[in-house]
Amino acid sequence: MPRRIMLIPVGFGVGLTSVALGLVHACRRSGIDAGYFKPISQASRNVLQTERAPAAAIQLADNEAIPLTYVEEKMGDGDQDIILEQIVGNFNKYSSDHEVTIIEGLVPTQRQPYAGRINASVASALSAEIVLVASPDNDKPEAFEDRVEVSAETYGGIKSKKVLGCIINKINAPDTDEHGLLPKEDEDSTQSFEQWRSLSIFNNRNFDMLGMIPWEIDLIAPRVRDVAHYLGAEIINDGDMDHRRIRSISFCARTVSNMVSHLQPSRLIVTPGDRSDIIIATCLSSLNGTKVGALLLTNGIKPNEQVLTLCNQALEAGLPVLSVPWDTWQTSRHLMNFNPEIPADDEQRIEKVQQYVADNLNQDWISHLTETSGSNNLLSPPAFRHKLTELARQANKLIVLPEGNEIRTLKAASICVERGIARCQLLGDKEEILRTAEQQGINLPEGLLITDPAVIRDNYVAPMVELRKHKGLTDVVAREELKDNNVLGTMMLQMGQVDGLVSGAVGTTANTIRPALQLIKTAEGSSLVSSIFFMLMPDQVLVYGDCAINPEPNAQQLADIAIQSADSALQFGIEPRVAMISYSTGSSGTGEDVEKVKQATDIAKQKRPDLIIDGPLQYDAAIMENVALKKAPDSPVAGKATVFVFPDLNTGNTTYKAVQRSAELVSIGPMLQGMRKPVNDLSRGALVDDIVYTIALTAIQAKP
Repeated sequence: MPRRIMLIPVGFGVGLTSVALGLVHACRRSGIDAGYFKPISQASRNVLQTERAPAAAIQLADNEAIPLTYVEEKMGDGDQDIILEQIVGNFNKYSSDHEVTIIEGLVPTQRQPYAGRINASVASALSAEIVLVASPDNDKPEAFEDRVEVSAETYGGIKSKKVLGCIINKINAPDTDEHGLLPKEDEDSTQSFEQWRSLSIFNNRNFDMLGMIPWEIDLIAPRVRDVAHYLGAEIINDGDMDHRRIRSISFCARTVSNMVSHLQPSRLIVTPGDRSDIIIATCLSSLNGTKVGALLLTNGIKPNEQVLTLCNQALEAGLPVLSVPWDTWQTSRHLMNFNPEIPADDEQRIEKVQQYVADNLNQDWISHLTETSGSNNLLSPPAFRHKLTELARQANKLIVLPEGNEIRTLKAASICVERGIARCQLLGDKEEILRTAEQQGINLPEGLLITDPAVIRDNYVAPMVELRKHKGLTDVVAREELKDNNVLGTMMLQMGQVDGLVSGAVGTTANTIRPALQLIKTAEGSSLVSSIFFMLMPDQVLVYGDCAINPEPNAQQLADIAIQSADSALQFGIEPRVAMISYSTGSSGTGEDVEKVKQATDIAKQKRPDLIIDGPLQYDAAIMENVALKKAPDSPVAGKATVFVFPDLNTGNTTYKAVQRSAELVSIGPMLQGMRKPVNDLSRGALVDDIVYTIALTAIQAKP
């Protein structure tokens, strides 16, 4: 799987986009096919409170970034999962052709202090490795080190395999004015690189110094045109606006004799528009070889014709002159809020930033980026949910929902049809369903089918009698049983009129499964029906089986459950590493239950040598790497299991509910395995989203 590296800012103004530019460039010049992905787009910070459109943000690739305003709206509504699924979908469309994808995180601002929380969720959803990007600012090494460590804790800490290291940007940067646009005059800083290189955090074997980038004024120097656009300034003289850059600012209201020293190359001279003496002095200086950046006039006052005539030669030589309506104090406030982000059309600066940053990154790290990721490239919950909906859309199956009058089921069916996840057919009284939808404010999409059972019930009496005649079923009994919508829906499935069935939001598991076992039967080659739950852990999706169907499976049945569960995991994009769970690991314990798990493991391996299966394993040895190293160091599964097969229903059901409730996580299921056609049961406490994803599961199972 291609590597995914997410750049995370440690604080404000770290130059995140510049580092992203340089990292992508460093990869490409080393022969690595690197891509860039920005999950969420932030509006340019260089926008005053005017009606002008925001300046274009730098884009390294044509990926579909979601606007931050939309993210804020969805998060406010409690729909963060929807956002994460959209990000996963956008990422999958863009990143598949690249060896390495660089993901740029959100930059925290005073308006978006929650950026770190979103970055953590996105990193988890994309199963990305983390590279922190920090600038020393005015910190001493010890304070800087603490700041980096605290930021790393959000992603597992500096000892986590997912946190690769830190890129330190803007080393030896001078103190800046209020918001960090340009350095104060005559500032110099000569801090040693060695003090950053020797920080104790880089003694950790998993956390490396990945780059040290010295501060360079040319990397943040905007064109005069960028400043004019930001201010919405009236242009008195264009001059060389597109090529002159601003490297410092002076606010001048002093006499000419006292301002001469401030007339320096690439400096923006800000002065009231009625100070003809300063205007003329600036123009004379420009003619005498001092290439002043630009002249900015405040108070909305413009030079008269006589002054412009005196300055004409300097204006023709390229000196830009701008005018703004505010006084000098207000103008200074606006200028200090200017952010040195790179406009998309400033190709010269982009090229310079790319080259400079790339030259100061750790070249050994760059050259090894295509090696195997430190993580197992786990399928995150948002990625899993996105994969479910995409596979279900491709399957385009019709799913019958016998509990059509139930509100949650009605909402879920509407969502599935509206989003194209599956075609849905509700069984229930049509007038009642329409009335419920109106009362609940549910918009019923045009493609949603509503079928009154009373109208179609008689059509299934004869086929059901024929199917169960060996059991002595009569017309009268069949007609009575078909009054149960689960039985009716199961007959529709058996006759091929629908592709799958989902029920159980109101009824019991037995009410859903019994008709399926009687009428649908098991699939060819399956000796039993079992179940799995998809457990949506914070960073990955695990498969638990069997937690709903078989009370006391023998060794042969347990082996079949393991094989069915592994195949189901593979069907839904989860690499199966099967742990046969017991109260003993390896040969550390004895007993009838342990022997059953040992036999089941051997049988499963013999039947399916292509699968990675190991057991008996205790749960902690199966899931925790540090425990696995002690209890089962040679196991191909211990510490990294994705499929957990429990020895009996009591253990499985208790474990799944304990994990689900204690960790407050989502579980999807139970999904039945081994049926000839897909039938799935719901928990009576199922949420609307649970039903949506169960419908998606069922649609995917129905695909040949």
